[in-house]
Amino acid sequence: MGFHEAIGFGVAGNFAHHLEQAGELEDFKDVVTEEVNAPKGIFPFYLPGDDTFLGRYPISTETLTLPIDDDAQVEPEIVLFCEIVYDENKKVVSVLPKSFGTFNDCTIRKEGAKKISHKKSWGDDSKGISTKFINIDKFSKGGIMDNYHLCSYLFRDGKLHEYGVDAPLLGYGYFYEKLITWLVDKLNNQKDFGPLEDMAMHLKNCAYPSTALISIGATAYASFGETHYLQSKDEIFVVAYDARVDDNSINESETKVVLHQIVK
Repeated sequence: MGFHEAIGFGVAGNFAHHLEQAGELEDFKDVVTEEVNAPKGIFPFYLPGDDTFLGRYPISTETLTLPIDDDAQVEPEIVLFCEIVYDENKKVVSVLPKSFGTFNDCTIRKEGAKKISHKKSWGDDSKGISTKFINIDKFSKGGIMDNYHLCSYLFRDGKLHEYGVDAPLLGYGYFYEKLITWLVDKLNNQKDFGPLEDMAMHLKNCAYPSTALISIGATAYASFGETHYLQSKDEIFVVAYDARVDDNSINESETKVVLHQIVK
């Protein structure tokens, strides 16, 4: 599966406690949000056609290549495949989620990075995405995503460890219509400030892409995930599952979405 034509960006701070655990809260100390629990902003991890490091396609379905000389952690997320709708002035008027999968927004942990994006992409296979996506019937209450949870695990030295806490998707700070309204605003109006970047400029430089991959925020870490960085030969699992699987009318193989990566 490839998304080479889709712009890739993520939402920072959309799940309680993640930024604190990741040591990134200080990065956003000067960023003022509309609400206390609002995400901090959006950041690019892939800009198709761009001549910087962000123009290199970073997404893999099978392997993860660690950065050189830096520690990295899994960031387990839901990713939305969306259409972007513009008006005649090239302002974003809507973001339309079409399907969802699981995503590893793997991130470097280092001091001094001026932008979030500087910790998000370092070359081939620096991100992970599931091969399976599930169609979204409606991105609102009462839709298919109401029943989904997200969890993640790391297999190391013969043992399976919980990496991110098991969390319902309804636990996202901003979700459904509230998230879409916020995304449209940030794509049009977010400026280059602190760790954030001018997203309208990125859209223009990418010739106004019609599709986007949007990772909507990482869950809080379980104790193992918070204290352990990735190592070669680790196996990563990021799983979205329908919490109603005990209902015999639901086929688990049809509803579960699994990203499985092996760390190089």
